[in-house]
Amino acid sequence: MENIKIFSCSEAADKFTKEVCDYLKLEPGEIERMKFKNDNNFIQIKETVREKDVFLIQTTTPPVNERIMELLITIDAVKRASARRITVVLPYYIYSRSDKKDQPRIPVTAKLLAQLIEAAGANRVLTCDLHNPAISAYFNINCDVLTGKSLLEKYFDLKEIENKVVVATDAGSSKKAYKYAEHFGCPIALIDKRRDGNNDKAIATSVIGEIKGKNALIFDDEVSTAGSIMETVEVVKKFGAKDVYVGCTHGILCGPAIERIAKSEIKELVMTNTVPLPKEKQIDKIVVVSISELFGEAIKKINEATSIGELFEPN
Repeated sequence: MENIKIFSCSEAADKFTKEVCDYLKLEPGEIERMKFKNDNNFIQIKETVREKDVFLIQTTTPPVNERIMELLITIDAVKRASARRITVVLPYYIYSRSDKKDQPRIPVTAKLLAQLIEAAGANRVLTCDLHNPAISAYFNINCDVLTGKSLLEKYFDLKEIENKVVVATDAGSSKKAYKYAEHFGCPIALIDKRRDGNNDKAIATSVIGEIKGKNALIFDDEVSTAGSIMETVEVVKKFGAKDVYVGCTHGILCGPAIERIAKSEIKELVMTNTVPLPKEKQIDKIVVVSISELFGEAIKKINEATSIGELFEPN
């Protein structure tokens, strides 16, 4: 690797940035971050980045909007310091759920964020498991999307769980569930959800496939409040599943999520560290596997201008 610099955009991203840099045997770039008394942010790059290949890493912890401003200001600082190329690294894409206009008079914030990142001066974006793959098309610059799928598969392979079945939470997730089932060489089951009259809420009414006495594996791109996952867990247990495991790339775990998981019949919730898990949310049922090496490998390949296609998972 040549002419490369990697910076953390915030204190929240320092740990992930250090893990990436340790994998690449590099030191994180030196950066000064502070707030003025009027609450305005100040960023200063403390080393030269002229004609360097710069990677800016930003993770997501509340306040989310603060993380966005830190990112945009850092992009601008690096751009004005004459970096050759600026790659924004977002392990979790902020506002990814605001990806379409499905109600009157609402924004498409995922696209707005893409426009802001471009306008600030980024040349490339590296992210992971978008809630909607179409988000990558919101950019007019390259947007590379990694996946945590192989890490989750490796974790469950090592556990050697017998008599497995992969459960799709609904028809929309069946394609993803099928890919996991194909890897594990096990059957797939589908939760059948129906609308309850004029009520807009979908209710799980039955299970298509055999799950009785089997160990259920449920996968999703992210777990936020854990409401949907809890509903699925309750259904598979009702229909006779033995142990229930949940895997996700992004553990947002906001609101009542931790309480729900702690009280649930989930054996383990396995997630990557795309979103930092604070100490107060670390409970025995939650297992975190690091995805930093995958990002480190992608950064290495981008810097060396070699193919990163082998790191992707087709949708």
